[in-house]
Amino acid sequence: MSATSGGESTQTGATGPAERLGFRLGMVVQELGWDSDTDDALRVAVEDCIDADLVDGDYGNVVDAVLLWFRDEDGDLVDSLVDALTDLVGGGAIWLLTPKVGRANAVDPADIAEAAPIAGLSQTTTAAVSRDWSATRLVAPKSLA
Repeated sequence: MSATSGGESTQTGATGPAERLGFRLGMVVQELGWDSDTDDALRVAVEDCIDADLVDGDYGNVVDAVLLWFRDEDGDLVDSLVDALTDLVGGGAIWLLTPKVGRANAVDPADIAEAAPIAGLSQTTTAAVSRDWSATRLVAPKSLA
């Protein structure tokens, strides 16, 4: 058993959604696609985990990871994924956040599986990260060169 900074006890190894997604202290995380329907608790958890604010599309420097909020009504997924790669450092990941199946504007998992390789990405993990959102981890395949 361990104690958190708030003094309450937690089970050893217990982690929140941001830690489970691989976010760590000092990372620079870019957020794209934010809107009024995004999960603020998840956003705050990521900011707490990295001990910094999320940066937006105007950041202008490389980032370690991208949170891309995407809904079925948001247009072309391939275009959004390619745009998310713009500032991503080599070896970084895009966490594609989509409404869970059955929710308004849910994205069909088959659409993600189809769009990822077109954008030059591989799908590695999918996880439920909140009541209404799922996260899919996308990474650029390692170069053979």
